[in-house]
Amino acid sequence: MGLDEDSLDYHASDPPGKIEISTTKPTNTQRDLSLAYSPGVAAPCRHIDADPEDAFKYTAKGNMVGVVSNGSAVLGLGDIGAQASKPVMEGKGVLFKRFADIDVFDVELDRESADDIIESVAAMEPTFGGINLEDIKAPECFEIETRLREEMDIPVFHDDQHGTAIISGAALLNAAEIAGKDLEDLEVVFSGAGASAIASAKFYVSLGVQRENITMCDSSGIITEDRDVNEFKAEFASPEGEGGDLADAMEGADVFVGLSVGGIVSQEMVQSMADNPIVFAMANPDPEIGYEEAKAARDDTVIMATGRSDYPNQVNNVLGFPFIFRGALDVRATDINEEMKVACAEALADLAKQDVPDAVVKAYGDQPLQFGPEYIIPKPLDPRVLFEVAPTIAEAAIDSGVARRDLDLEEYREELEARLGKSREMMRIVLNKAKSDPKRVALGEGDDEKMIRAAYQMAEEGIAEPVLIGDHDTIDGVVSGLGLDFDPEIVDPDEGDHEEYAERLYELRQRKGITRSEAESLVKRDPNYLGSTMVEAGDADALLTGLTHHYPSALKPPLQVVGTAPDADYVAGVYMLTFKNRVIFCADTTVNQDPDADVLAEVAEHTADLARRFNVDPRVAMLSYSNFGSVDNEGTRKPRDAARMLRDDDDVAFPVDGEMQADSAVVEDILEGTYEFSDLDAPANVLIFPNLEAGNIGYKLLQRLGGADAIGPMLVGMGEPVHVLQRGDEVKDIVNLAAVAVVDAQQNGD
Repeated sequence: MGLDEDSLDYHASDPPGKIEISTTKPTNTQRDLSLAYSPGVAAPCRHIDADPEDAFKYTAKGNMVGVVSNGSAVLGLGDIGAQASKPVMEGKGVLFKRFADIDVFDVELDRESADDIIESVAAMEPTFGGINLEDIKAPECFEIETRLREEMDIPVFHDDQHGTAIISGAALLNAAEIAGKDLEDLEVVFSGAGASAIASAKFYVSLGVQRENITMCDSSGIITEDRDVNEFKAEFASPEGEGGDLADAMEGADVFVGLSVGGIVSQEMVQSMADNPIVFAMANPDPEIGYEEAKAARDDTVIMATGRSDYPNQVNNVLGFPFIFRGALDVRATDINEEMKVACAEALADLAKQDVPDAVVKAYGDQPLQFGPEYIIPKPLDPRVLFEVAPTIAEAAIDSGVARRDLDLEEYREELEARLGKSREMMRIVLNKAKSDPKRVALGEGDDEKMIRAAYQMAEEGIAEPVLIGDHDTIDGVVSGLGLDFDPEIVDPDEGDHEEYAERLYELRQRKGITRSEAESLVKRDPNYLGSTMVEAGDADALLTGLTHHYPSALKPPLQVVGTAPDADYVAGVYMLTFKNRVIFCADTTVNQDPDADVLAEVAEHTADLARRFNVDPRVAMLSYSNFGSVDNEGTRKPRDAARMLRDDDDVAFPVDGEMQADSAVVEDILEGTYEFSDLDAPANVLIFPNLEAGNIGYKLLQRLGGADAIGPMLVGMGEPVHVLQRGDEVKDIVNLAAVAVVDAQQNGD
C-alpha cells in the first residue's frame, strides 16, 4: 500500500479526521451538568460581563488558538479552497496539541478577499487567545496579518511567513558561527520572493544581516528597482543595473536561501559561492539542489539545510509556532512582535549546542547528533524545545511590553515540564532539592559515554558534583569528542595505588574470605568496589553503577562494602510510576525474591520514606490475590501480617492496609463502596508486592500497557546512597537517579 492509500486510511478510520473535543471537568452526575451548563454557568457569565479579562479565568480561551485559512496557498497543492484545506488545518491542530498542549479550533473560511477574511477573523476575537493564519496566498496574506494585528488585541501570526524565517534564522546563526563568518558581512541570495522569502529576508535583517547585502530573485531573475513588482518585493530590490539570473546572484555569495522550486540550482552554482558556503535549499518536496549534490560540489565545508526530514538540518516550522504561541498565551500577550521572534531563533540556536537526549537520538535512527555542520538546529521531536523556547518567548513579551501578565520564569519552566508528563513534574521536586545542596556522586563505569554525558548534565545543572571512575585517557577523549565544555573529576583505578581503599576493603571483608591481595585487585579492576569503598570512607556521598552490568553483580559490591542502614536489615528496589494524574510507588521490584512478613513491613516503611522525598503522602497497600481474608493460606498471611505489624507500630505514621487485591487498592469506588472499613481513606499510592516475581511483572505491565512513565529502580535501605541502574538506561535516567542519591545524601547529613 502506498503513502496516499495509507494516509486515506489514517484519516478515514473511525472517528474520521484527526481531532476531537473532550471535557476537562467531571460530567458524571446531575450536579456536574448543572455546574457545566444551566443554571450554574450563569455565574461565570456574569463575572466575564463585569470584567472581560475573566474569560481567561473561567473559560478555555487562554489555551485556545484558531487556525484560520481560506485554502488559497496550501503547501504543495496550491489554491484548493477552504473545504479541501481542512485536513491540513486539523493537522496543524494536532501539532499544537502534541508539542505545546494548546487546544485548537480549525476555521476554514470560504472567502477570497482580504477585507472579507479580516472581518471574519476579527469577529472571532472573543473565542480565541490567539490566531494562526495558514496557507493564505501572497500578497493578500501580508495585508491580512498586518491589519488583524492592528485590529485585534490577541496575537496574530502568519506561520507561512514567519515560521520558516525564524527556524532558518536559528540555523543561520549557528551556520555563520561554524563557518567563522559575521552576520553583518554575509552576502545572502534568495531564490523565491513569496511570503516566506520576504519574511525571512526581513527577519535576517533583524538578526544582523545588512539589507544591502541581500539579493532576491524570482522566476524572472534578480529583482531590481527598474522592474514592475509589488511593494513587498520592491523592499528587497537591488539597484538598477544589477540584474541577472540566479546563477549571477549566487556567484561569491556566502548564503543561498531557497524558497522556490526544486532542481534549479546546479553544482556549478554552488561552486561559484564563497568559501564554506551556507546552502538552505528549502523547496518541498524536492529542494533546489539535492543534499548529496551540494555536498559533493565543494572540497570545503558546505553547511546544508533542507525542508526534508531524511537529511540533516531540517527547517521545520513545528520548532517554532507551538512554542511561540505557548509563551504568548501564558503571558496573555497582545501581539507576537519582532523581539519575540528573535528570542525564539536565538533560543533554538542555543539549544542546538547542548547535549542531545538519548530519546531524541533514538527517534532519529541513532544517528550522531552533535553541534556542527550536520546539526545546526534542534530536531522537532526534542522535548526540551518546549521549556527552552516558550519561557524565552514569554520573557521577550514581558520585556517588550506586550504581555498582560507577569510570570516567575523559573516556576514557569517547571509548569511547562509538567505538561510533558507527570514524571517530569515529580522529578523536578527532587532535582530542585538536589540543586539546593549538591553532593559528590561517584559514577562507576565512568568511561562510558552515557555516564560522561550524564556527569556533564549534573555539573551543568548544579545537581551534583560528579566523580567519574574509569580510564583517564578514555574519559578525556570522549569529553573532547563530544565537544563538552567540561573538566570532570576523574578517579582512574590505574593511577595511584588507592592503598587506603584496598586496606579498608580488606578490613571489612577479611572475615568474609577476601585476602589483602584480593582486596587490592578488586579495588584496581572493579570500579564498583572502588566506588563503594569511596562512599564507605566518606570520599564520595553516593554511588551510581550498573549501566553495563547485570543488576545482581552490580549490587553485590555495595551490599558487601556499604551494607544496609543502621535501622534496616533489608534493601529493596522501588519504581515510581507516573500516570497523567497520579503517582504510584511499586516495591519490591528488583531485590527480594520471597520476602516474609518482616521483610514486607520493612520494605513498606522504606518505600513510604522514599515517597515523602517526592512530596507524596504515602498510603500503603500490601497486595495479594486475596481481599482481607477471603483466602487464607501461607501466601496471603504474609502481607496480612505485615499490614498488622505496621498498624500496631506506634512509630508508623502512614495509613496501611491489606492483604488486598490490586484493584481494591487503587480504585476508589471499590475501596469505599465494598471495603469501607479499610484503614485507607483514599486509593493507595504505595504498592507492596508479595514477592519479586509479582513486583517485577506488575510494574512492567503498568509501564507498558498502562502507559506509565517509570523512574528507577531506586534502592532503599542502604547504609549510604547507592543506586543500581538498569542496563541500557538513558542519560536522563542516570541524572534522575543521581538527583535521588543527592537528596538521600542530604537527609543522611541532617
